[in-house]
Amino acid sequence: MFFRKKMLLLLPLAALLAGCDSDNGTLLSSAREYRYQVTITNLTAGQPLSPAAVVLHSPSWQAFTLGDSASVALEKLAEGGDNSDFITAADADSNVLSAASGLGVIVPGASEQITASASVSSGDEVLMTWASMPVNTNDGLAAIGGVDLSDLAVGESTMFLAISYDAGTEANTESADTVPGPAASGLAEGFNAVRDDVRDAVYIHTGVVTQDDGLSTSTLGGRQRWDNPIASVRVERLQ
Repeated sequence: MFFRKKMLLLLPLAALLAGCDSDNGTLLSSAREYRYQVTITNLTAGQPLSPAAVVLHSPSWQAFTLGDSASVALEKLAEGGDNSDFITAADADSNVLSAASGLGVIVPGASEQITASASVSSGDEVLMTWASMPVNTNDGLAAIGGVDLSDLAVGESTMFLAISYDAGTEANTESADTVPGPAASGLAEGFNAVRDDVRDAVYIHTGVVTQDDGLSTSTLGGRQRWDNPIASVRVERLQ
């Protein structure tokens, strides 16, 4: 008789625990591991791309907003090709899942693969942002922002085409002392904290006006011109 009463007491407790798991999932939530291989291909004829920054994040984070001022971290990436502060700032944000850097410059026509991983609670969205600098510019950006990878199954891949943006932090003089890329012949300035672009806001890049276009003070030639898209970004989910 005692054994029967004990069993009757245990059954409601088991039912209560089962209800907590199925009703709201807050007590027994699970996390999923996501791993992506990101392949970046430079589509330009004469614009090397600086080491890439790849960020996995929630919808609450974004690298920049068109029409708003660029952060100093983004300015450093866009003026000098240095992504270290950009990645550090992203890593410090609670809405960022992970941030990774490429190993080096992606020359015209070449590709680089970067692996990015994150642990995500079930049901949460996974977005990706990629950014790099066309280094034969004053403050250019090649980027895709906030593309949703949540529905990509393991083994599936998707392709994105990146366009170019202007960080709006430096005037587009294209002179040898303000462009950090190889076209400047080693005279490059890179990042300058002084913002002398009258817009001081991120906007779609209008391209460059080179020596071949009649701008005698430009250090750039026709090979440094480009059309959008400036790069392709292929993402494959590995896990």
